[in-house]
Amino acid sequence: MNNTGTFSKLSPERLLRQLTNSSDTICLQVSYNSVLWLIYLEQGKIIYATHSVEPFDRLERHIRRLNHQIPPLTNEVRVKLRLTFEPDWRTQLNRPEYYLLSQPPEYQGIHWLVTQKYLPSHQAGLLIEELVKEVVESFMLIKEATYVLTEPVRSLPKLCKLDTENIIERCEKRLQSWQSCAPQISSPYQRPYLLINSRFYNKQLPELEQNITACIKGFSLRHLAVIMNLDEVELARTLYPYILQGSIILHEPDPPFDKLPKTFEDVSISSTYSRLVVNSHVEALADNNPAVEKHVSEISTLRTENYEQLNILNNIEAEEKTVNTATITPKKIYKIISVDDSPTILKEISRCLERENVAVVTINDPIKAVMSIIRHKPDLILLDLNMAGIDGYELCKIIRNNSMFQEIPIIFVTGSKGIIDKVKARVVGASGYLTKPFTRTELLKTIFTHLA
Repeated sequence: MNNTGTFSKLSPERLLRQLTNSSDTICLQVSYNSVLWLIYLEQGKIIYATHSVEPFDRLERHIRRLNHQIPPLTNEVRVKLRLTFEPDWRTQLNRPEYYLLSQPPEYQGIHWLVTQKYLPSHQAGLLIEELVKEVVESFMLIKEATYVLTEPVRSLPKLCKLDTENIIERCEKRLQSWQSCAPQISSPYQRPYLLINSRFYNKQLPELEQNITACIKGFSLRHLAVIMNLDEVELARTLYPYILQGSIILHEPDPPFDKLPKTFEDVSISSTYSRLVVNSHVEALADNNPAVEKHVSEISTLRTENYEQLNILNNIEAEEKTVNTATITPKKIYKIISVDDSPTILKEISRCLERENVAVVTINDPIKAVMSIIRHKPDLILLDLNMAGIDGYELCKIIRNNSMFQEIPIIFVTGSKGIIDKVKARVVGASGYLTKPFTRTELLKTIFTHLA
């Protein structure tokens, strides 16, 4: 087999299938749209697969999936893993080739979890399998790119060997499930926004469950599924009818997830055509099924009655008949002040919030915090509890004594889990409590719960 080639002549899945016949230890490298994919194989089996878009975000999501089965994987362990192995975000963004120079850093982290006995070997195998499936799924969507086969710079410690054909078949089925929601859903990283009291809301549809509506705050479908402990395709299918008739609008993926190939690329298809595709699919299922036939009839009626409204939604135009972007996501950029005498914690908070609809001001000198808070007039304050010079309790009381900040949310960020500390926090006027170490998801949930 040639060591180089292009996917215009050989599709990703065909190439992977050919590599199952290889007896060598190789690394398949593919670069597309500034994203680098690496698939490590030994004797035709997949050892690991990764790509350069937020690998530790990917690892965190899948660890959280397993977390209820693995008690030792506490928040503290997960934060320590990221601080130890995750490269600087600028390296990830600007130098994806960094991953060619050594073992993938998140794989090193998984191996560390195993050697430190935080993660049993069989659970590590399950974790790697889920990571590999997600990466291969995106890899199989590449339409045209150049690939290179090389020997790995350093061989990976073998935590598992995955059957390549089985992985391909499972990814193909998964992609078919995603593509059944096309063209409305074209990426698992699209971000749903609920249109409250939308005039396009179809009263024939049941109301969305409260836990779903409470969590829709700009998270992607993939991240939202993890928060709710749902299968992401199952979540997409649950939201699909509401997306189709306009109660939920999908925004495009945030950078850098927008660099990944989409599950459906032809966004030029008209709304009329896309509705016909959907209804043809439903009608094909309706044969000899009265319940489904009734549902098809209802959809057909809705399509006829709301044709103009749905067309308006898809084109986002006309003064009176437009769903304005401002009704989907607020134009306001929330200002958050984070006070902590630890530069590491301040950096971690800034990193977690860098792609959100917020501006973060960090303060590492609690003595100067009050004047900075008065000057910036934030929408929310994150306040460390244990600081040198002045503790969080005292600083919170000083802030609350200012009439300007009696209603502003103040969230204590602390390593203490004691009930006495939490009670004392309430007494001095704290609005909430976030325990260190925390995950990005936990930080976002806490913040947006108080900003909503």
